Amino acid sequence: MTQADLSPASQARPRPQLPPTNALIGGFIVGTIVLVALIGAVWTPYDPLKLDFTSRFQSPGAEHWLGADEFGRDVLSRLMTGASTSVWISILTVTFAVLVGTTIGVVAGFLRGWTDRVLMAVNNAMLAFPGLLLALGLLAVVGANQYGIVLALGVAYSPSVARIVRGTVLSLREREFIESSRVLGNSELYTMFRHVLPNCIAPISVLATSMFGWVILAESALSFLGLGVPPPAPTWGNMLASARPFMDQAAFLSIFPGICISIALLGINLLGDAVRDRFDPRMRGMRGSH
Repeated sequence: MTQADLSPASQARPRPQLPPTNALIGGFIVGTIVLVALIGAVWTPYDPLKLDFTSRFQSPGAEHWLGADEFGRDVLSRLMTGASTSVWISILTVTFAVLVGTTIGVVAGFLRGWTDRVLMAVNNAMLAFPGLLLALGLLAVVGANQYGIVLALGVAYSPSVARIVRGTVLSLREREFIESSRVLGNSELYTMFRHVLPNCIAPISVLATSMFGWVILAESALSFLGLGVPPPAPTWGNMLASARPFMDQAAFLSIFPGICISIALLGINLLGDAVRDRFDPRMRGMRGSH
């Protein structure tokens, strides 16, 4: 290292920023999964529910690119339909959790007083239960079906949204523009949804992106346990569960659904990191400083 490298001018020189690799890779993976899910909702190479016992346990090849399962059903077609199911459940669940959690968080954080104490007491009681365990309990009540999963997981994850939104609102409610809104005679309801809520979009966006991964993993776990979308409708989780007895005979039946779940989680986590870096000022430029 030369003396010039230690000069103030060289130290003040901005470091080159690395390209947003996480955003590119994560966006590509998530975009591909969404595209496959959209295609799988309207078209698949084979009927994912059609039985063909002449093709039982057929290895991946020209006829069935990813093989056929114990009933001769095309694995690729079932994976495409499973992607459609997982994406649809994730969208509904995240939307439900964000709407409910945001409403609770904004009302509790802005009104304070007994409203805040009551809402947060219930919210903290729900947070005491692991999300998957709470969803299992709710599914036992509402039944194992697609919309039961949406309700169960939405209720399980909405307390996390409420807690983060409430913390953001507490830091906003004493700001000058909120006081100005009150001075102008605006109602509390108008101030909450016109001035407070738009400033909560950044943390909500970060959390919602990560929540997509949580929901896909939770839905797969519930389906694996037999509490998800009931067969014969394919999901990645129940395909894994069905493949367990045939691990030695046809390992590809469990490998391909597992790869789909892993790739989906990888893409969502990378995209979530990019969204967090974009909206959280404390994370900006950290990658370029390494």
